[in-house]
Amino acid sequence: STRNCPCKMSQLPPKNPLASPVSEGPNSRVESVDNLSMDSFWLEVENIKQSAEAEQEECSIADVKTQEEGEAEAEWLQDAGLSDLLGDRASENDNIVLLSTLTKTQAAAVQRRLDTYSRSRRRKNKHPVRDVRDIFGVVSSEETAAEKKDSSPDQLWHNLRTSNVQRKPQDYSCTVRNPGKEEVFNTDIAYSEQAAVLLKGSFRSEPRRLKDGNTLTKFKISKGRLGVTRIGDLSAQDMKKIPTLALIELTALCDILGFELKRNKAAKLKTTEKRLFGVPLNTLLENDQKLLPNTKVPLLLQALLSCLEKRGLDTEGILRVSGSQTRIKSLEQKLERDFYTGLFRWDEVHQNDVSGLLKRFIRELPAPLLTAEYLPAFAAVQNIPDLKQRLQALNLLILILPEPNRSTLKALLEFLSKVVARENNNKMNLWNVSTVMAPNLFMHKGLPSKIPEGKEKQLAEGAADVVRLMIHYQDLLWTVSSFLVAQVRKLNESNSKRYQFCDKRIKNLLRKIHADKDKGEKNQAEPSKTVKVHASLLLKDSLEVHLNNATRVADVLRQFQKNLCQNGWSIVNTVNLLKCNNSVECPNLLLYEVGGNIGEHCLDPDTYLLDLYHVNPHAEWIIKQNPSYPRVF
Repeated sequence: STRNCPCKMSQLPPKNPLASPVSEGPNSRVESVDNLSMDSFWLEVENIKQSAEAEQEECSIADVKTQEEGEAEAEWLQDAGLSDLLGDRASENDNIVLLSTLTKTQAAAVQRRLDTYSRSRRRKNKHPVRDVRDIFGVVSSEETAAEKKDSSPDQLWHNLRTSNVQRKPQDYSCTVRNPGKEEVFNTDIAYSEQAAVLLKGSFRSEPRRLKDGNTLTKFKISKGRLGVTRIGDLSAQDMKKIPTLALIELTALCDILGFELKRNKAAKLKTTEKRLFGVPLNTLLENDQKLLPNTKVPLLLQALLSCLEKRGLDTEGILRVSGSQTRIKSLEQKLERDFYTGLFRWDEVHQNDVSGLLKRFIRELPAPLLTAEYLPAFAAVQNIPDLKQRLQALNLLILILPEPNRSTLKALLEFLSKVVARENNNKMNLWNVSTVMAPNLFMHKGLPSKIPEGKEKQLAEGAADVVRLMIHYQDLLWTVSSFLVAQVRKLNESNSKRYQFCDKRIKNLLRKIHADKDKGEKNQAEPSKTVKVHASLLLKDSLEVHLNNATRVADVLRQFQKNLCQNGWSIVNTVNLLKCNNSVECPNLLLYEVGGNIGEHCLDPDTYLLDLYHVNPHAEWIIKQNPSYPRVF
């Protein structure tokens, strides 16, 4: 059911802007010694409310109904790519492949939700769902006699949960806190597995107090032999697999930490006839891509950010000082009319009005930028005591976001980081920026806000803290963890083999999967290898490279550059190479891994290629131009 009502952005009561942030007990992350004020947050809330009330906006807000037992689990299984488990006659093919890649903690998270869903179905006297243990039993590569001994449904499900745990002892030392030093952020091992190990030992949570940006803990991503994969390094086909895997891993992490992962249903709002403000991101991008193909961030947002970067970064109080609501409304109308015609004059607009338009654009999106489904999960990150685990959860949430939301959020955070970098001029430090932007990201007119009495300050501080972490640690958060890339490889390997799935052959199937995996591991004993690197778009010839344990991507690119200069290779496309002092240099070139168990993967310069060859021996390696590097014509 729906109702028409004056748009209420939040139920947070007005706060005294002069109130100092005094600690409210152990659940508050702020201590008085930090002297970090929430003034900007509450002033921004008041500005948002006044703006909405002045325009007398009307919106249709869907009433939120309490979900019955099993409904949330059914939605989760569907979003996790396991919807086949909910049907009575659906194919199990995709589920077998996906489940075969899960870690122990991930499989346990799946089992909990499937068990809850099964119980709810039985209570409703509906046709019983199939037991996952009857479908996805996993057997080890032991002798047949041991197979028969372990063939009970309970044992098969136990094997499923344990079969993917690496048998070699793992080094979890990087997860232990080391105060006063740069900490390692491990992405090789699933976050939920790291949390499970920490819980078994002495778990140390950091003091719950906000710190200034300059004193935040420094984290260094552990590259490992295969380097770091960042969002954008994987092909679109492989990136489509990441949100499903990230959702399962996030749920497993929350289960280990004892936090419930809550998700909303998307609210239904009235459609708008506008072309810019209040338009869904997907629609904006579809329109923008007709003008500029491959656009990933709305052109209006790009224009707003560009204007502020050129003339607003040094403006004192930028973002915090509100522009004129009358002028902002008038500018919005002019943009709706003139933006796509190119007649809008940005140089005539006051910078505080541009920052007001920026915040208005974010608030007016029909669905929150952090999505209606996962906005509660982003807000709940504040409840995780340990900083590293808060960052792990945020990393997974960002990977779950739809690509338009993720790309738009990144563009916004990059701009906010530039604002903080000019703090000496604009008087806006990291905390100031975070408190101003938090209400615009976490308060949305399409989502009723139910704030428990007495929790307003705690929730406001937590929301600002989450924004602060996203700004400060955005380089870390925009990585695809190595364990997720490894799971994508497993999915691709299993899909490419095109096994014939049949209930009677499940044991043989999984035995063959593990046997093939063992063969791949044997190949890793090769101490060296000679491979060919192609650069068909640039050269007619290929580069023959001898790999050893020390050969990195950067070494291959340097060798490629040397051969260009010394051997007089036939250059096909010189416009893509930079000429300097009568020599050809290649700072704009990247090495890609293509095919095999990956679609396309832009490689980190520090990737050790012999290790990568062992992981994906059937891939081709191709040198291409960096798409983000400026061309010289």
